[in-house]
Amino acid sequence: MLTVRTRSLVIIAFCAVATMSLWFSASAVVPALRESVDLPPLVASLFTSAVQAGFVIGTLLSALFNLADRIAPRRFFLFSALVAAGANALILAFEPASYSVIALRFVTGVCMAGIYPVGMKLAASWARGDMGLMIGALVGALALGSASPHLFNALGGIDWVFTLVAASVSATIAAFAILLVKEGPNTAPTPPFRIDAALQGWTKRGLRLANIGYLGHMWELYAMWAWIGVFLVASFRVTLGPDSGADTLAAIATFIVMGAGAAGCVVGGLVADRIGRTTVTIAAMAVSGSCALLAGFLFGGAIWPLFALCVIWGVSVVADSPQFSASTAELSEPGYVGTMLTVQTSMGFLLTLITIHLVPVIVDVIGWQFAFIILVPGPIVGIIAMWRLRKSPDAARLAGGRG
Repeated sequence: MLTVRTRSLVIIAFCAVATMSLWFSASAVVPALRESVDLPPLVASLFTSAVQAGFVIGTLLSALFNLADRIAPRRFFLFSALVAAGANALILAFEPASYSVIALRFVTGVCMAGIYPVGMKLAASWARGDMGLMIGALVGALALGSASPHLFNALGGIDWVFTLVAASVSATIAAFAILLVKEGPNTAPTPPFRIDAALQGWTKRGLRLANIGYLGHMWELYAMWAWIGVFLVASFRVTLGPDSGADTLAAIATFIVMGAGAAGCVVGGLVADRIGRTTVTIAAMAVSGSCALLAGFLFGGAIWPLFALCVIWGVSVVADSPQFSASTAELSEPGYVGTMLTVQTSMGFLLTLITIHLVPVIVDVIGWQFAFIILVPGPIVGIIAMWRLRKSPDAARLAGGRG
């Protein structure tokens, strides 16, 4: 029989998968939409970046008013998931190229501020010497949820309506399932409102280095997730031809590539709890940065080498993500863990707005062969920051003193 801890963590993970499908529900169908409507490149980019922008605004407000620590997590999650599911479903009432759709994507992003950081806080409340694994399992679920629209896309025969409906239904189910979750023993009492609490992410050295590492990681992650599907469609069409099932094959490949990140998060969490968070983050960024450098050179070539490299990239590009969050949770004041996680994700997703829009610009100028190279500086900066954290006294507070 499952313990309360195990049951709660399983439900949290399920809810993460079900709600995060909203994040990429619209961007996953961009290739299909381009086939059926005149979708300008800017609008295609905004399908994802509008969510990022909404998330940044939502997290800034949440951090400023300490909402993640002052509102009951399950109620915050429930309300946010229901509104996000409704906004996603309303897309079907408008023309796909309409800016009303972009506005609805923005609303979805705002609501994610009550889902992603809150889910991590709930998972961290059950940690007992395994913070990396707890958050790793959750972020792994988030990675799987982010990949799921590509699977909906493939199973639906590239039917973009099916993809949007499936994402909204799954998020609605998750909204009510979260009520079955119990908060863990690490839950701190509701703290007093402190408008300056959000600034600790930069004023405290350990948190600052962890956040810089996270920013380097985020420079790469969401641009890769946003465009890897389009990249694989374009490559497979060159290799197989446009009428050979290349789009469906690319959708399945994209789901596997992004979904493989779930395994990377869980394994990365297990390893980080044993050998240290800085070690795992440095290694993961070294591998993912190398993949970003090499992927374009395989564009339009044989499918299997490109697919294999992209799977390695999919695993490594997100394997370190939970460890930045775990580091922040361990370095924060207990009563403000939710606020610090919200601050971290807010800064990271603000940065993604740059790279998500840079990639298609580079594609238009020099093609897919060199488009992902712009992502490489992020992991380099992240590696430097986490190496400095590893050498600082604050490393003794990470992973039970393992750094």
